[in-house]
Amino acid sequence: MSKLISISLDVTKIPRDKIVAHKNGSKYVALDVWINDDPDQFGNDCSVNIRQTKEERDAKGKKTYCGNGKKSFGFSEPKAAPPSRTATADALDEDSDDLPF
Repeated sequence: MSKLISISLDVTKIPRDKIVAHKNGSKYVALDVWINDDPDQFGNDCSVNIRQTKEERDAKGKKTYCGNGKKSFGFSEPKAAPPSRTATADALDEDSDDLPF
């Protein structure tokens, strides 16, 4: 099943040096989308930052956050696990079974 995340991106926060021109003339920016365990105060489940280079990650550089989003379609709450079945002492008592043999 497909899952949809709706993102709002603040393009003014994208540094020009992070926009890469492709040989076909298109321009791209590499992004990372983080799906958070709990929504923030505005109901956003996701945050978006400019992807860091290995050097930036190694130097523990500050991430450039440029957007956020919400889980929209195809996401559901985890289903509760069925109760586990455990044998009780009564069920294990050999004298109380109804088996014909």
